[in-house]
Amino acid sequence: MKYREFILCKYGEIVLKGLNKGQFERALLGAVKARLSDIGEFDAYYAQSTLYIKPVSDDCDLDEALRRVKNVFGIATVTRAVAVEKELGAIIQCAVDYLPAFIKGAKTFKVEGKRSDKRFPLTSPELAAEVGGALLEVMPALRVDVNKPEVTVRVEIREEYAFLHANAERGAGGIPYGTSGKALLLLSGGIDSPVAGYMVAKRGALLEAIHFESIPYTSELAKEKVMTLAKELCEYTGRIRVNVVSLTAIQEEIKRVANEDYFTLLLRRSMMRIACRVAKMHSCDVLVTGESLGQVASQTMRALRVTDNAANITVFRPCIGLDKEEIVEKARKIGTFETSVIPYEDCCTVFTPKHPKTQPELSKVLEEENKIDFGRLENEALQALENRLISVY
Repeated sequence: MKYREFILCKYGEIVLKGLNKGQFERALLGAVKARLSDIGEFDAYYAQSTLYIKPVSDDCDLDEALRRVKNVFGIATVTRAVAVEKELGAIIQCAVDYLPAFIKGAKTFKVEGKRSDKRFPLTSPELAAEVGGALLEVMPALRVDVNKPEVTVRVEIREEYAFLHANAERGAGGIPYGTSGKALLLLSGGIDSPVAGYMVAKRGALLEAIHFESIPYTSELAKEKVMTLAKELCEYTGRIRVNVVSLTAIQEEIKRVANEDYFTLLLRRSMMRIACRVAKMHSCDVLVTGESLGQVASQTMRALRVTDNAANITVFRPCIGLDKEEIVEKARKIGTFETSVIPYEDCCTVFTPKHPKTQPELSKVLEEENKIDFGRLENEALQALENRLISVY
């Protein structure tokens, strides 16, 4: 028998949003519809703190839909489910027909019932017992484990249908993308900055990106690597515009004029000033960087304070308290690690001083800075700005 299949998406913290919950639900619904627009006709709607995705046409790719919505921020769990009439016989028949494919290979399971429609004659525990008993008859090698089952089967009696599903998967969590303002991510080719971008996007920040290149000291391949990282982030954000700024002239002038120990600090301050101006162009509220306290010479507390002095908007550093192993773990999880470790040049490693200042004094940094016409150089860099819109859907 062919059953009507849905994808059920359970909210995360959206359920706690009170009077503005509807705003977050609408943003989530819009994000889901955008992700599914090119893989078939789906009807998506929300009710009872659940987002329902129903295929309308036969050509809908339900497997791909499931993969995509798992990466939509605001969804806590996602599962493929089947809908049947709210009648015990129909529910049990569906359970023995549909669910074994999702339990196959497991040794233990349990069934959880949820009766949102209180008109249904069985209580939630009674419903779970009936379905569990039916599954044991057709899969006698299974045994029940209510504490640590390999598979959890759920039977939900809702307003329209009874839904049966197993093995709900974790979603991206967080809150819907674009509900917390706009941020400009300083996107390098390393491990840390894509993770930082992911972390603020998960908290609802809409991302723009800026990438600094130093051709000929960095290559076109290094820039394309960054575009690949942006595309990998788009699995969660949908699209990102990457603004590319050349630092070559600025770096060459720093090397020609300044004390070598201050190269990195002067460069970082210039990057911050340029990033603030690009952020203003695109109405971004904050900058986001991948810096982690103490990871390199420019990321000591005092060095970060000197860098921040050049910025005129707030700087977010989501990775500030993470060690490298934790950042790598997150990069692997979100799918950016393998690209990040491809060995291409980074602008921040060009003209790296042998003995960079780790505990700089702002007054000394400003003395070095005043030797260079950064205003002119930064204006010229911005006049040559390029941008590229990256999208996966």
